[in-house]
Amino acid sequence: MDELLRRLRAGLPAEALITDPDVTPTYARDMAGFCPAGDPAVVVLPRTVEEVQHVMRTATALRVPVVPQGARTGLSGAANATDGCVVLSLVRMDRVLEINPVDRTAVVEPGVVNAVLSRAVAEHGLYYPPDPSSWETCTIGGNIGTASGGLCCVKYGVTAEYVLGLDVVLADGRLLSTGRRTAKGVAGYDLTRLFVGSEGTLGVVVRAVLALRPRPPVQLALAAEFASTAEACAAVCAVMERGHTPSLLELMDRTTIQAVNRLGRMGLPDSTAALLLAAFDTPDPAADLAAVGELCTAAGATQVVPADDPAESELLLQARRMSLPALETLAPATMIDDVCVPRSRLADMLDGTAAVAETYGLTIGVCAHAGDGNTHPVVCFDHTDPDESRRARESFDAIMALGLELGGTITGEHGVGVLKKEWLARELGPVGLELQRGIKKTFDPLNLLNPGKLF
Repeated sequence: MDELLRRLRAGLPAEALITDPDVTPTYARDMAGFCPAGDPAVVVLPRTVEEVQHVMRTATALRVPVVPQGARTGLSGAANATDGCVVLSLVRMDRVLEINPVDRTAVVEPGVVNAVLSRAVAEHGLYYPPDPSSWETCTIGGNIGTASGGLCCVKYGVTAEYVLGLDVVLADGRLLSTGRRTAKGVAGYDLTRLFVGSEGTLGVVVRAVLALRPRPPVQLALAAEFASTAEACAAVCAVMERGHTPSLLELMDRTTIQAVNRLGRMGLPDSTAALLLAAFDTPDPAADLAAVGELCTAAGATQVVPADDPAESELLLQARRMSLPALETLAPATMIDDVCVPRSRLADMLDGTAAVAETYGLTIGVCAHAGDGNTHPVVCFDHTDPDESRRARESFDAIMALGLELGGTITGEHGVGVLKKEWLARELGPVGLELQRGIKKTFDPLNLLNPGKLF
């Protein structure tokens, strides 16, 4: 410990190091439950690439593990500390270095908050689409590490589709540049995509070149109420099959609707089993909403309410944004799952989750990025009750098993971290797991970067 601090201090300003034992534990974990976290030896908050390189060189020399972190808003334990590690928090590397309207790119440091970047590029008439629900606090580096998604993914895709190039500090302190700034480029293996979603296990992202889009028109939304989740999912399938491109297509089940009603007094009928929210940012959103409204009615919607203006749209979308806070009022603790299935199996996923809730005697509400098939079952339980905590964890696993049975994946946007690494092995299979471990060993032969995550 003394030697570690001595070497770190030799290349870092004093304010970059936190050693106070009352403070370092506050950097020990992200927002995931059921994930172990260790006690870091020191927290380092660098401001420059050179400082990050110094940390990695020191860690390699002394064989000390390093856990890279962003804002710790993750939901899989990917940013959790291990005992005696260096926590490398990148939140002070928060500069937007360049916005280029001609190339439609931005160059940023990893600590830039998602919402800050979005507002900065909007001043140039541009748009950075990835919008995780924590976008007001999460960082671009964290988004890259976990390959984050968001509400707009149905039209615009996930973080990986907007990362053109990266500067990455490797485990031994070398600086690697990947990717490009050009609109096209296929030279060599795509190392950029390899780092996106790697959860800090292959290197430390210190700079990113991001693709931007022209800012779209303000979206208009509609809400459609259904008496069954099967009818709502049929409407989702019809919308996608007919070739519509909504900017948002979200679904809430009965449990979530009732929780939102209690919290926000939204006035939704108790008979509503599913609420589908659709939005368009096209040149004529009213016409698109009308077409989708007809599809919802044909699928069995009991009521379809289109917005007349952006303000009314925001009121409709408020229910979706309240989903998680509302579900959190139902029990002392929650576990948020993140299972993505083919859109055609969405109804099976929702019905199966309801069966899991009944089997384990728990309240489980589901909100979903329905246009992606990405469901977020939220298990509500009392963490002070050992039996209920056990049932919560078992139900969480049962939901992941269901997702795989339906041809899905254990995570659509939250990552693997500690929470799902056993399930990652099941999804990848033995050959896939062997190859991925080989990649990890190539980049990090001493297993110092975020050890214990993913595998």
